Amino acid sequence: MANTAQCDGKYRDEWTGSGQYFEYSKAANPIGSGLIPEVPLADFPARLHEEGPTQVIPFDLSEKLRCHGPATSPALLSNFIHIRAGERIATDPNATSELYYVIRGRGQTTFGDRKLAWCEGDIFTLSCCGEAVHHADEDAAFYWVHDEPLLRYLGARAETPRFQPTLYPRARAVEELEKVAQDPQASSRNRVSVLMANSELPQTRTITHVLWAMFGVLPQGKVQPPHHHESVALDLIIDCEPGCYSLIGTEIDRYGNIKDPRRADWKPGSAFVTPPGLWHSHHNESKADAHLLPIQDAGLHTYLRTLDIHFYHSEKKDEAYVSLKGASSRRG
Repeated sequence: MANTAQCDGKYRDEWTGSGQYFEYSKAANPIGSGLIPEVPLADFPARLHEEGPTQVIPFDLSEKLRCHGPATSPALLSNFIHIRAGERIATDPNATSELYYVIRGRGQTTFGDRKLAWCEGDIFTLSCCGEAVHHADEDAAFYWVHDEPLLRYLGARAETPRFQPTLYPRARAVEELEKVAQDPQASSRNRVSVLMANSELPQTRTITHVLWAMFGVLPQGKVQPPHHHESVALDLIIDCEPGCYSLIGTEIDRYGNIKDPRRADWKPGSAFVTPPGLWHSHHNESKADAHLLPIQDAGLHTYLRTLDIHFYHSEKKDEAYVSLKGASSRRG
């Protein structure tokens, strides 16, 4: 750095107006300093899609995120779509990845020259580009997640499809989940679930190159021990009885209990946001199995090698599910 010779040139001043310089320790952690807000906990009740006109209902947290909206997380926007019987609605986001879960109803979607008949419990994905028109034969609702906020931040347009539109029929998903649940090793796993994947994405094994989706069951009377990851989870509760909930917090104790947790109660057809980096556990104190569909930007994080997923392991290394009775005794 001894050479301090100046570089002269016409127009140089026109390029320097936006330049800033900060001492490293004061700028290296903009989240910790509050310049970038953390992703908030939030929930979106089923009543949003159970009534009202045919419409898209976005889960817009952009004001809290201090980003251009609408957005549910920095990279994703989740929505409910309500379509009255005999009506239709069009969607056309600037997105590389769209995922639709059919909460109820049946109908058809037209995307370019392709048509799809869908019914309750189906999942289908669309890549860019173009308008999709959804027609409901009976009152219907979707849970719809896409990555338009990511492209908005990048200042990019989605122009090249990264995968073919793909359907994941409910019957096949249920069949695959039952296989997993009946496996003798199921009780030793942290989650009893199946990941939806696309054969065009062999590296990440995710439903799109950006989105990750898991169809899972939380058996009655069970606790799924804490884990955390750096992707945002947009969790849809498919079905459950009262007494199902998640605990979310920043730390766990040596027994695997989350310290000073916040509780997110599950309700059928509702959704909630689990921020990145937080420990979270799932609890079923009811007398019926519960099913959930978390959707994350973990496809992108997996490709970037930044997912950083960690699982709590109990004292018995082969024990992934902890009984409610055992968990309660350890808390005491």
